[in-house]
Amino acid sequence: MQTIPDSLCYLNGEYSSLREAKVSVLDRGFIFGDGVYEVIPVYAGKLFRFDEHMARLNRSLGKLRIANPHSGDQWLERCRKLIHALTADTQAQDQIVYLQVTRGVALRDHVMPRDITPTVFMMASVMKPPSPEQRHVGVACITARDFRWERGDIKSISLLGNVLARQLSADHGAFETVMFRAGFLTEASGSNVWVVHEGAVLGPPKSEHVLEGIRYELIRELCEETGIAFNLRPIPEAEVMAADEVLLSSATKEILPVTTLDGHAVGHGAMRGKPGPVYARLHQAYQAAKTVYSI
Repeated sequence: MQTIPDSLCYLNGEYSSLREAKVSVLDRGFIFGDGVYEVIPVYAGKLFRFDEHMARLNRSLGKLRIANPHSGDQWLERCRKLIHALTADTQAQDQIVYLQVTRGVALRDHVMPRDITPTVFMMASVMKPPSPEQRHVGVACITARDFRWERGDIKSISLLGNVLARQLSADHGAFETVMFRAGFLTEASGSNVWVVHEGAVLGPPKSEHVLEGIRYELIRELCEETGIAFNLRPIPEAEVMAADEVLLSSATKEILPVTTLDGHAVGHGAMRGKPGPVYARLHQAYQAAKTVYSI
């Protein structure tokens, strides 16, 4: 049985212990999964790409017709208070801040009720990045059909499809599940997926089937800085399986090499089944970016 930590959290205007925070059973987040969330990395006590996370939060809220309950400065103030509290408790400088906004509390009805107050929840936790071994040797993934709903562009708290997809890889002792829709790459259960072909980084185009990860723009910038070609286009499954390198990206993974896919080694020649040179360059550039894009 997992023990809930006694750390500080924020819920609807009040700070309290995570163990004591409670929401109504009629909250539409609980009943319908009617809400959105963000996960913001924190390095050395500073928020990474905060403005980009706020912009995506606004996009997701707009698509659900929920008014943003806080200004950017208010979100920043609350994030920093949670970061400082967790640092005082754990001395951890690298953290993640989780924030969630649901439509609010109302009697159960599928129609979106008007004039209810959104529920806002926030917490900070110690970041658990990939291990040095995973970065050194890469990770194993499996593939699956993308059976999730059609609005992957919304960072919705309705994550049952992602949970089922991630469980597939857990059942096979793998790190992630890389998914395909109609024969083309979309994303993984909790990551964006990138392919390296002839030295260029390729990613699926932005669409309703793919969440625009914060690293979409960041990786484009890092590629530009390091002289790596970058392109977004439809990527057939066969091209993924034959790639020189396959990479995952997310808030906690940063950039991570996939070296085995469905039991087959990724890559060619001497680099087959090993993290590749493009990963190495992007990983190094990512570390430098942490100090540039943090506030």
